[in-house]
Parts: sequence; structure tokens; C-alpha cells
Amino acid sequence: MFVKNYKEVEMEDVKEEGAKEVKIQWLIDEKIGRTFAMRRFTIKKGGHTPLHKHDWEHEVFVLAGEGALVDENGKEYPLKPGNFAYVEPNEVHQFKNKGDEDFIFLCMIPLP
Repeated sequence: MFVKNYKEVEMEDVKEEGAKEVKIQWLIDEKIGRTFAMRRFTIKKGGHTPLHKHDWEHEVFVLAGEGALVDENGKEYPLKPGNFAYVEPNEVHQFKNKGDEDFIFLCMIPLP
């Protein structure tokens, strides 16, 4: 078993091209987990992840703030605390902060 507080995990800048004001914390990675990774994202006011796609699915649970999940056509799906979302493999998507406070969510992905 493994227990730790998120405040003990380093917050890193997301450096992917197209990311703006996004931080990531790898709460569970391949050093801890075998099947899934758990990441905590914080997107500052006016920030967003890149519009992108990848070969794996991910599951998202919103902790704080107001945001949106954006599809390849620019359609925005509002997200608020308590909402969850599923993104299919190879589905074009982006997360945006739509409020004045930090938009914070957990994102789970499969490990390779």
C-alpha cells in the first residue's frame, strides 16, 4: 500500500506546445502503480491544455473551479466540481479554465 498527500508531490509546468498556464502533479506513476497513472492538473485563469490527441483513453474528475472540455470542432462541454468525463483514445480534445479561480482536476490514464 501507499499513502501520500498531494501537497507532497512536485508541481511541474506542462511544457507541451500549445499549453498555457497548466501545471501537473504525477500522484501515481509507474514507480507506484502497475496499470494506471493518476495526475492532478491545475489550470490557471485564462489557461488551457493543447488541443491534442493520443493513443490512450483518460478519465477525468473535476475537483475545483470552472472549466470546459473542448472537442475537435470547438464545442465546449462545461465542467464544474463533481463532474467527470471520459475521453476516447485518439479523440481530439482540450481542457480550458473558464472561470476566475484555478481549474483543478484529476486525470487517470493507463500506464504503458
